[in-house]
Amino acid sequence: MASSITETADWWDHLQRLQGASDLSGLADRHGGRILLVLSETYAQAMHRELAALATGGYDSVLIGGARDIAGITRIPANSGLRRALGGTLTSLNTRTAAAWLEHCTPGSLFTFAAMDRWNAWVERTAAPESYTRTPMTDEEVIAFIREKCATLQPAPSRTRLLRMLRADNKACEQKRFADLYIRTMECR
Repeated sequence: MASSITETADWWDHLQRLQGASDLSGLADRHGGRILLVLSETYAQAMHRELAALATGGYDSVLIGGARDIAGITRIPANSGLRRALGGTLTSLNTRTAAAWLEHCTPGSLFTFAAMDRWNAWVERTAAPESYTRTPMTDEEVIAFIREKCATLQPAPSRTRLLRMLRADNKACEQKRFADLYIRTMECR
């Protein structure tokens, strides 16, 4: 697994050299010079060289999510303030943002300033930043919570349900950290 932006970019470049791989410009060429990309920050960083090449090619391109604005590509950043309106978790926000973007575009207007204006007006009306005042927990406290709930609830709750229960108790633990602690706790049983 790549541990730096440079290693991740090298990994992506290696994948692109595989037989039959297409770069973004080639994909845009095959689709009338238009391309819609939905990328996490990590993938956008890995693909930055390709995104930069796409940006200079004069294509109609929209990037949902991504890492940063790139001149020549219309970027719709994932906005955590839209999470409540779009539903789901922050992890899948880029995908749900793309679906909402498509809903706000009329056929043929995907790459127009009018579409961007409609989108920005909707975001302004809809976005509601979420703030939580949950109490952070140590690893030991999270592990104790997992053990206690698994011992008292039948059937044993899933990892997702446990995290929801923890957060409903107004306690804080980041999703990946909770998953790692859950796995470690369950292996020790």
